[in-house]
Amino acid sequence: MKGLLARTLSLVAAFLLPLVALGQAQGDPSQQFVGDRVCQGCHAEISSDFRRNPHFVSVALGNEPPQRTGCEGCHGPGFLHATSADKEKIVQFTMLAPGEAQNRCLQCHSDDFGKMHIRRSAHLTGEIGCTSCHAIHGSRGASPLLAGEQREVCYACHLGIRARFEMPFKHRVNEGAMECSDCHNPHGAPVATWRMAHSPRMVSPAFGNDQPCTQCHSDKRGPFVHEHVPVRAEGCQSCHDPHGSTNARLLNRPTVFTMCLECHSDITGFGPRAEAIPGPSRYFHNLADPAFRDCVLCHPRIHGSNADRWFRR
Repeated sequence: MKGLLARTLSLVAAFLLPLVALGQAQGDPSQQFVGDRVCQGCHAEISSDFRRNPHFVSVALGNEPPQRTGCEGCHGPGFLHATSADKEKIVQFTMLAPGEAQNRCLQCHSDDFGKMHIRRSAHLTGEIGCTSCHAIHGSRGASPLLAGEQREVCYACHLGIRARFEMPFKHRVNEGAMECSDCHNPHGAPVATWRMAHSPRMVSPAFGNDQPCTQCHSDKRGPFVHEHVPVRAEGCQSCHDPHGSTNARLLNRPTVFTMCLECHSDITGFGPRAEAIPGPSRYFHNLADPAFRDCVLCHPRIHGSNADRWFRR
């Protein structure tokens, strides 16, 4: 046992003594970089896995400056930490505020177009930073450096959304058919043109600046000669719940006509005085008749039409 301890101390000394000499010969020790080989002496487990980490590319390239390479590229100069073994002498991400940790990540990742809105994103303003979702040294999820499966990472905070994906009618996120990031950009998204420019936070536009729903439901995209106003002005959520619903087709109401009557309360025979736009007969649009309770039977092109202003074809 004593022999093993002696060999260990000699190895540590072999690493540290040159560093002490370096610190004496150069300027400010707090700004001196020691390289990844010194880090390996104490952090062997992290070092062995680092070769499979996407961040290892900074080492593999071999042409990056010390402040953008390996361990010290994120944790800062390691001379004082290596010579003193003091945790306070190195940057610890667990001790940083979300904004401070994010600033360190953006030293390399700021050129990513998908992160251009991250500083004003709902996540950062809600004190959710990069390390809240990402495991920097290793990943247990399918996506690079996520702390787990994407939906489970999101569900850790969005419990209400998790419940909606258990509804009878929902998008198949739990089944693995799609991910949250298919519609949302967790790093922030621009203000869109739909929903009177008050789009839900962190929703990624599709086809330039359209609603994300049209990525899959492209037949509803348009443009149409005759637009259904709520679709363009308020967006799909004016009628549908995108996460899940107890109603067929993700509708916000259990039956179609109650959904339509939220806006079209002026049909003949409806209202406190039964005064509205007159129809061809006194029984036209009579909601007491079940024949008039499924509006899309007569108005099938309800999202928009190129032929009929009443969306009948």
